[in-house]
Amino acid sequence: MSDISFSPIAEYQECCSQDDNSSDRMNLIPDRYIFAQEKTGAEDFNAFEKEFGDVTLDTQEKDVSDPLGGYNRFMFNVNDKLYFWILKPVASGYGAVIPEGGRVGISRFFKNLSFPVRFVNNVLQGKLKRVGIETARFVVNTTVGILGLFDPADEWCDLKPYEEDFGQTLGHYGAGDGAPLQLPLLGPSNLRDTVGLVPDTFLHPINFIYQGSQVVNPIFWGAFILETVNKTSLRIGVYENLKKEALDPYTLMRDSYKQNRDARIRE
Repeated sequence: MSDISFSPIAEYQECCSQDDNSSDRMNLIPDRYIFAQEKTGAEDFNAFEKEFGDVTLDTQEKDVSDPLGGYNRFMFNVNDKLYFWILKPVASGYGAVIPEGGRVGISRFFKNLSFPVRFVNNVLQGKLKRVGIETARFVVNTTVGILGLFDPADEWCDLKPYEEDFGQTLGHYGAGDGAPLQLPLLGPSNLRDTVGLVPDTFLHPINFIYQGSQVVNPIFWGAFILETVNKTSLRIGVYENLKKEALDPYTLMRDSYKQNRDARIRE
């Protein structure tokens, strides 16, 4: 299960989870969002910063080549409708039943479960210190943290997770982004990161539980839906505020995704 989840705000959701407030990670927000900050005020900004960690504002406009722009805008609107018509109502009902503390624990459980993806990609990039930290986090959180429902590795030992995936590994070795690409259900991506989803998906432990085709794997899709609904329930309102204030929500999401991924590859 990749950290990328079905939501129009997947490019933000991807970079930090609810319980991941890593101060060493940057999110780069385009100029249009700076305009939005001025209009929405400090309260919304503080909520955004808490949600996604420390924010660095990139004040230099960057042109993004978008040869599939027509398709991407169409799929962005499809995902947007699916969010408002299906995902948000379901996540709101789910949040009304499951207390926030329980939902945070479930989010931590899924992050802990995706340890092999982070471990392998840190190894492939030769980031051996991060390999050791990720391994220590997994051992501590799986045992003391009760299968990852709690995060004593961070809270007690200050061991932060190091998000790595195969798209970042390809970028680390010089592979370009390729064209921006809006994926059905998954949201913003690009050609390189879309290719990277394949090995990341096969590295996920759920693949070792069910031996049949992933297309009809009920465990895989059940976990995917639960993780997506749970994650969305913890972020309701963030996407709505961004969309309300952005001059062009699609461009905002596309550019933010690229800048965020570029920053993470440079780390």
